[in-house]
Amino acid sequence: MSQLPFLPFSKPTIDEATIASVSEVLRSGWITSGPKVQAFEAQLSEFCAGRPVRTFNSGTCTMEIALRIAGIGPGDEVITTPISWVATANVILEVGATPVFADIDPITRNLDLAQVEAAITPRTKAIIPVFLAGLPLDMTRLYALAHKHGLRVLEDAAQALGSSWNGERIGASGDFVSFSFQANKNVTCSEGGALVLNNAEEARLAEKYRLQGVTRSGFDGLDVDVLGGKFNMTDIAAAIGLGQFAHIETLTAHRRELARHYFECFGSDFESRYGAQLPPADFSNSNWHLFQLVLPERQDGLPARATFMERMQERGVGIGYHYPPIHLLSLYRERGFKDGMFPVAERVGRLIVSLPMFTAMTKDDVERSVATVKEVLQR
Repeated sequence: MSQLPFLPFSKPTIDEATIASVSEVLRSGWITSGPKVQAFEAQLSEFCAGRPVRTFNSGTCTMEIALRIAGIGPGDEVITTPISWVATANVILEVGATPVFADIDPITRNLDLAQVEAAITPRTKAIIPVFLAGLPLDMTRLYALAHKHGLRVLEDAAQALGSSWNGERIGASGDFVSFSFQANKNVTCSEGGALVLNNAEEARLAEKYRLQGVTRSGFDGLDVDVLGGKFNMTDIAAAIGLGQFAHIETLTAHRRELARHYFECFGSDFESRYGAQLPPADFSNSNWHLFQLVLPERQDGLPARATFMERMQERGVGIGYHYPPIHLLSLYRERGFKDGMFPVAERVGRLIVSLPMFTAMTKDDVERSVATVKEVLQR
């Protein structure tokens, strides 16, 4: 057992100025959606090249609402990755459409676009790419493919706020873009999400969907013309987001430095010596939300990841895993998915782990994490 303090996989950092801002909201008497939400949306819009942005209470409802705005429903197919949080596929079911999975690239662990094109049918209406760990896939190829087949794109950028593609921020262009502000994200609101939209009409429709479909006019005019829900962000959450977002460039740069140090500490012979696969060494596009390894299979047939996580935990280092293959969860097996359909995703999903990566980490923490990984794998 380690005598050092436990090193968690993730830990939010909330500064005193943000705590004071939340206290100010609580004392104001206006704690639901209000001026802080409007200010947060304005800052996000500026960050995304002036595109309309609307905030919500999660990064899940943002995706469901985007699909509804796009008119996707029963009889339609939406292609996505098996390696994501299950919400990415669940929202497709929520609107009555059919999720279709495509296998992933073994290096980037994002969607393999050749597999996506092979999965397109006359019923395909959209693609939901996921930027795993904050690393975008090839956006040029993605949108060329979407335009070729007349498909909408909903970028699941839950982990990718602050990431970029060829020098342009994720969210600054494209189609729908969904961000998450859940507790372990690079920028958190404790819980929350944002949807980047294409025009004012889509933004107005998003506002309806997030608050019961209501449209107000004058002092007492009220109408409902779409079936909405209760998805609005509170000023309390927005105050946290504003405090975090003020430091996004610094936070992203720090994570990139931590990632560089991970690679330095693992060394050039790590993969050949230990049999584990490092992530792509991308220090310009990725925001390094996660630093992930794909473990080697155990020779004795025991579950490699569970054993690895247990032994890391015993040594005082927290480990996460992101994610088990969606198509092998019971809800999706019941819909006809089974083992062997997406072999790369199944191998990665069985062996992937996420090492400690958070704002308050130091290079000493990285060195401790790497040393513990090597010790456990050696044993």
